[in-house]
Amino acid sequence: MATILIVGCGDLGSAVALQLAQKGHRVIGVRRSATALSNIEIIEADVTQPETLKKLENIQPNIIIYCVAASGQTDAHYKAAYVDGLRNVLAAQANNAALQHVFFVSSTRVYGQQTDVVLDENTPAMAADFGGERLLEGERLLNDLTCGQTVLRLSGIYGPGRLRMINLAKTPELWPAQNSWTNRIHRDDAAKFLVLLVQKVLHQTPIAPCYIVTDSASVSQYEVLHWLATQLRIPFNPHVPAIENGKRLSNQTMLTTGFEMQYPDYRAGYAALLALNTG
Repeated sequence: MATILIVGCGDLGSAVALQLAQKGHRVIGVRRSATALSNIEIIEADVTQPETLKKLENIQPNIIIYCVAASGQTDAHYKAAYVDGLRNVLAAQANNAALQHVFFVSSTRVYGQQTDVVLDENTPAMAADFGGERLLEGERLLNDLTCGQTVLRLSGIYGPGRLRMINLAKTPELWPAQNSWTNRIHRDDAAKFLVLLVQKVLHQTPIAPCYIVTDSASVSQYEVLHWLATQLRIPFNPHVPAIENGKRLSNQTMLTTGFEMQYPDYRAGYAALLALNTG
């Protein structure tokens, strides 16, 4: 049994925590509220307030998963969450001799490229906005660690409670004038992949320093909207604008781990969500 510290127990972090606890690990979750999670030890703290992290100094986790979300879409919020917050947590764990590996949940926002070329982990990340820049700054903090470290660059997360595209499909008059490439990952697949990597580390199986975590289908936004509207029986104009922006991402490195996706494309994932919301 390992001790695993999950910093940021929101939607994704909680899903990871519960799966790891079910596997018999001691899981400690850090969140800003003391809301209970089954079989998870909760520490109420704020990564942007170092004094609240003093409680972490006496914990010796084998694994740290840093999985926070910025509280706003500004440079200051991103710096606080992904740079200062991570630095504060690592400082609180500076004397942890038991630490084997740190996982940092980043985003494919670090790829600011607008291109039809398929991007992978070997493609230089060229951030195009403050969000991508701050995420890259957070990623670089891991380079100073003496233990193992892995960056997980997640594409757009969808799943239960994340219904933005379904709601947009219901209102064709609000569809964007421009078409773009889109990439996504179901929350359950993202959580299961993270758990798989943790298990590999604990079994001393080598893993990569970086993974793009996305499903197997980079598709245009209009393809998804048309499919959803058809499933929902919403009338729409069949015109498809030319693809003018966005990016295409490869998940081949993720799949080389042996991971099998439950929702390998948007049809599988959204079909399950539609059944959940109409059943």
